[in-house]
This record gives sequence, structure tokens and C-alpha cells, in this order.
Amino acid sequence: MNAAREIMASAGTCALITLDQQGRSRVRVMDPFLPESDFTVWFGTNPKSRKVDQIKKDPRVTLYYFDKSASGYVMIHGIAQIVNDPMEKEKRWKAEWEAFYPNKPDGYLLIKVSPEWMEVISYAHGIVGDPLTWEPPVVLFESKK
Repeated sequence: MNAAREIMASAGTCALITLDQQGRSRVRVMDPFLPESDFTVWFGTNPKSRKVDQIKKDPRVTLYYFDKSASGYVMIHGIAQIVNDPMEKEKRWKAEWEAFYPNKPDGYLLIKVSPEWMEVISYAHGIVGDPLTWEPPVVLFESKK
């Protein structure tokens, strides 16, 4: 878990992968907040972006963090939800986003990703995949339903 947090923090950005209406994966680079203690991850986005509609139709997402310097990655599979609560939006804001969201009250939403399971590879921490299949170690999270 510590190795995963280190990779997520040092990666800076991550890929958010959603599924479109035809079931194809759609990938984009995102600027996430650091993970919470339970590995919940939050993002800011434009309410008119394609990812919002895709998450509403199918909330299954994948997050991929890559840290080249540590020779490792974290992949989180989870369930996303769109959050438009003003208090949460105020709490989860980065000043450098001002230019992207000039109409913050109406032009800014949150995406909350609750993890279901996570894969971690960190050569720096000795966390490697199976020598035959290369399958990485997996962490399962308790459902929050």
C-alpha cells in the first residue's frame, strides 16, 4: 500500500479509462487529487465532457499511474460517480485550474472513484509480477455499498 501511494504521488498525473456507448475504452490524462486513506481518488472535470456521460452510462473505470523513475505502476479498477455538491467542489479545487473553469459553480464537477481492486508493480520496493505469467500482485478493497 505504501509503494502504491508513493507511485501515485510521484506520477503526478494518471490515465482515466472509461467505456463509451459501444463498449470501447476511452483514455485521457487527468490531474488527480492524492488518494484518500481508502484509495478513493477524486478528479475535477467539465460537466459537458464526454467522460461525464460515459460514467453516467457505465460507472466502471480504470485508473493507471506510471512512475518511470521508480519502475512501477498502479492500476485501480473502480466505480466512478459524478459529484456536484458545492461543499465537495470547494474542498476539491486547485488554484491552477482557474483558467480551465472560469464558471466554477456551473462549469466544474467532481468525479469520485471508489476502488474495487488494485494492481501494483514496484521494482524499487521489490513488488514484481509472477515470474511465469507476469501477473502483478492484487489488492482487493471492501465494497462500500
